[in-house]
Amino acid sequence: MKGKCLCGKIEIETETTTELGLCHCAMCRRWSGGPMFAVHAGSNVTISGDTIKRYDSSEWAERAFCTHCGTHLFYYLKPNNEYVLTAGLFQDQDFNLSNEIFIDEKPTYYSFSNQTEKLTGQQVFELYTGKE
Repeated sequence: MKGKCLCGKIEIETETTTELGLCHCAMCRRWSGGPMFAVHAGSNVTISGDTIKRYDSSEWAERAFCTHCGTHLFYYLKPNNEYVLTAGLFQDQDFNLSNEIFIDEKPTYYSFSNQTEKLTGQQVFELYTGKE
């Protein structure tokens, strides 16, 4: 899959996937204005362009955006070297909404009718850390 930011100064390439997830955590909603539509790409990501700004949003993760147009690019898990790319970068890709995380932080003013796997924040942390 090949994607780009709004102005085209940043291009991102990764393996093709049709799976799409949503994150409803407060930080993602503040960052994107709604849930983050996310494509899990692992570490196999090629990024080109020189207008990327990375922001340490927590001890374990960074978020990045294009400094020219402001497009949100990715959430990067430092310990796992894993990129979670924003779905809007890939305008020509047909995705299937398969999961929603931090469902316990989802506000009541929106909902999706898709049948998805839903995990709470605690379940997400248990899944990735093996700890409660």
